[in-house]
Amino acid sequence: MASDWDKVLAGGALDSQSEEIANDRIRGQALLAQLNGSSAGDAPLRQQICRELFGHCPDSCWISTPFTCEFGRNIHIGEKTFFNFNITILDVGEVHIGSHVLLAPNVQIYTATHTMNYLERRNWTAYNKPVRIGDDCWIGGGAIICPGVTIGPRSIIGAGAVVTRDIPADSVAVGNPARVIRTLKQDEERCWELAQ
Repeated sequence: MASDWDKVLAGGALDSQSEEIANDRIRGQALLAQLNGSSAGDAPLRQQICRELFGHCPDSCWISTPFTCEFGRNIHIGEKTFFNFNITILDVGEVHIGSHVLLAPNVQIYTATHTMNYLERRNWTAYNKPVRIGDDCWIGGGAIICPGVTIGPRSIIGAGAVVTRDIPADSVAVGNPARVIRTLKQDEERCWELAQ
């Protein structure tokens, strides 16, 4: 039998009355409070909390605090990814963030969405559209990533951009709504030198 989360992640409505979902929200918020209250110098404790909070978060990642999310369980992070201060992720749906990703301060990532029908919104009915950010991306300060967006590997999102649609790999996107203004040509020899 499918769990309440299975139904939500398959595109169904989030049932705020679900005991499973309510317990996961309480658990996530308790872990979040521990993370935000922990010392930046206590890396082992912070890594342990992150392993419990997120769906996947390797010890090579760094999550600066304050950090905000709803559940944590639906956030999956790759190796050596860096979250700067005041990142907010609404993880009603899954958020997959690749390896070597840089999130600047005040980045917001949303998977939660609502119906256009105001009567249904009165019940706080929420749906989700997953977000995916590829490896080696750089998301500028204050950028907003909207539900359902995929950002291709190695792309750069300018500060303050509002990303409402997919961004191809190796792109620079800026503005509101964000649009691609440049395609990056990766200099493999130079990239190799920088990696040394």
